[in-house]
Amino acid sequence: MRRIATLSLLLWGLTALTTAFADSLSVARIFGSDDFSTERFGPARWIDGGDAYTTLEDAAGGGTDIVRYDTDSGERTILVSAQRLIPDSAETSLAIADYHWSADKTRLLVFTNTRKVWRYHTRGDYWVLDMDSGRLRQLGGEAPEASLMFAKFAPSGDRVAYMWGNNIYVEDLESGDIVALTADGNDDIVNGTGDWVYEEEFGLRDGFRWSPDGAAIAYWQFDTRGVGTFYMINNTDSIYSRPIPLPYPKVGTTNSACRVGVVDSRGGPTTWFAVEGDPRNHYIPWMAWAPGSRQVVIQQMNRLQNTNRVMLGDIETGAVRTVLVERDSAWIDLHDDLKWLDDGETFTWVSERDGWRHLYRVSAEDGALDPVTTGAFDVISVETIDAGGGWVYYIASPENPTQRYLFRSRLDGSGAPERLTPADQPGTHNYQMAANAGWAIQTWSRIELPPRVALVRLPGHETVRVLEDNAALRERLAALPAQPTEFFRIGIEPGVDLDAWMIKPSDFDPTTRYPLFVYVYGEPARQTVRDRWYGKRHLWYRYLAEQGYVVVSIDNRGTPAPRGREWRKCVYRQIGILASADQAAATRRLLADCDYLDPERVGIWGWSGGGQMTLNAMFRYPELYHTGMAVAFVSDQRLYDTIYQERYMGLPSGNPDGYRDGSPITFAEHLAGNLLIVHGTGDDNVHYQSFEYLVNELVRHNKRFAMMTYPNRSHSISEGENTTVHLYTLLTTYLLDNLPPGGRP
Repeated sequence: MRRIATLSLLLWGLTALTTAFADSLSVARIFGSDDFSTERFGPARWIDGGDAYTTLEDAAGGGTDIVRYDTDSGERTILVSAQRLIPDSAETSLAIADYHWSADKTRLLVFTNTRKVWRYHTRGDYWVLDMDSGRLRQLGGEAPEASLMFAKFAPSGDRVAYMWGNNIYVEDLESGDIVALTADGNDDIVNGTGDWVYEEEFGLRDGFRWSPDGAAIAYWQFDTRGVGTFYMINNTDSIYSRPIPLPYPKVGTTNSACRVGVVDSRGGPTTWFAVEGDPRNHYIPWMAWAPGSRQVVIQQMNRLQNTNRVMLGDIETGAVRTVLVERDSAWIDLHDDLKWLDDGETFTWVSERDGWRHLYRVSAEDGALDPVTTGAFDVISVETIDAGGGWVYYIASPENPTQRYLFRSRLDGSGAPERLTPADQPGTHNYQMAANAGWAIQTWSRIELPPRVALVRLPGHETVRVLEDNAALRERLAALPAQPTEFFRIGIEPGVDLDAWMIKPSDFDPTTRYPLFVYVYGEPARQTVRDRWYGKRHLWYRYLAEQGYVVVSIDNRGTPAPRGREWRKCVYRQIGILASADQAAATRRLLADCDYLDPERVGIWGWSGGGQMTLNAMFRYPELYHTGMAVAFVSDQRLYDTIYQERYMGLPSGNPDGYRDGSPITFAEHLAGNLLIVHGTGDDNVHYQSFEYLVNELVRHNKRFAMMTYPNRSHSISEGENTTVHLYTLLTTYLLDNLPPGGRP
């Protein structure tokens, strides 16, 4: 029997890897070719207050040109040709990973030769081009190759600051002199960037800021001593294994000590802000300069992340004054887009204090709040503030939480919100706004339509030029069998309706019964039910539907949908418990309401938090789910990091029942169906340890399961030749073998 199953896997795998007709999908075609890759526009930079923008374009002779476009007329000018970016010692131009202009546009900063630091390419080489003289020089002096991080111009454009070797430096662009602003950086003391957990959970990577006058730099410092070291093992790059030490604070353990200080940009001692509280049991996830270059605004959260204090720090004395205190009985999401108004007398603030996420104006003197937006809807993100015109532009979707649109409201709080995105453009919209708020680069997509990038004139939202429409990809998609993704809601109890989407086979026959296959995430970090382009993953779901599955995804309560505070935070202290119950209730409702679904063939899969949810479904509801595939999952919530897990669950000492009952490993003994578990051994986010814990528990209870390990792969399981194709072939094969597809009478 096992030999037959293995042969079936191999034969089907060969078919999946070789079938790639122009009008059909296959695993190999989806993940192993460029047939369904999107064309991207940019990166673009607004210049001249919005009168023009620059972008990157392939040069005729190879390399990349930086091109200027007049916003109104579309007139095109090559500002920097690829030829100007060829170093003296090289034959080819620099590969531009990113670029920035000095304020007066006399110099260009180019980021190239990049390296990944955990998840992102934040380390590399920086070069500066003098636009007048044509001089191209590399920054860093004697620093090793690809070792600089977060380089940025001084406001005057004559110097650049960067981080290297956990210290911060400033380099003079005329003389080449380099000044070390910090000297204590080492393996334990980190200046100018976040530690692992701040990067992962607060998005803190670039850890220093020039003052508006260029006289000083404010920066974060982390002392990682005392943080537990987790060791990953690299077994594949040498005949001897190599341990990879990672300071990683697991829930309930010691955090790094974090503080913020200011140093003169010409060198000297650091003035540390006298922020009260144990620095290992409080967080400073955000800071920026206040107008005038004499104060720094700091946000400090307590360890439970249910209190956020907004402080102003004096750069001369280090004294701080609390301006605003935000509290929540559950948790507070980081507000990382504070904007100053009225010459520094007020600033903008986003709060859920009335039950919805709204924008307020706050007095910097006494913390008094005045609402800017009101009503039964959430402000999803602030795009820009036009202080002169008296408007704030933001993303919201009051009527449909699966979509995103551009709105604007008066900064004085008067009048009703005004939707700017046209009604005939349903879906998801992102905007890169010009400083004058009169123009924006709009990206619009739907779940079955790839992104279209256009230049629009605001506030009328007139499309002036289409910058990228992915026409070739749209044509390839049009040649595929029609499989519309249906959006709908599932009522699981009075007053609780969950958003969902469904894909059926193109030859769907409602008189037969199909297996139900559920894609789940379900945690506070992500929605899966969005009317936006998801790319190749969604095409895989279409492919599975063509094999004979009805594919569904459901957003349970606790996902970050714009449906109000109570929707998002009712899962507090019960992550994995309420969400899996919602998923099970919705699945039962679907089976009861849809005669074409087969209750004897129900499958579920997910990645990361979705892998954890898959395990909770399989273990807690074994009578409902028959086949599950869990990738890169947390099996025991005690194994994950402090910031994420404690935010939603509290400390383990204060919520032992929640940690126990929310962890799927607690219920592993109830496994009854088919289970495939997959993990990368080089996962720095959700450690391979989580996989091994679960394997031991399943073995202890004599449970049969399938497992796949990807050596040295990270949380994305994407490194190495052919890895993605192999992974999705594995998943597809396991599903076909264990949850038979197709309609049955």
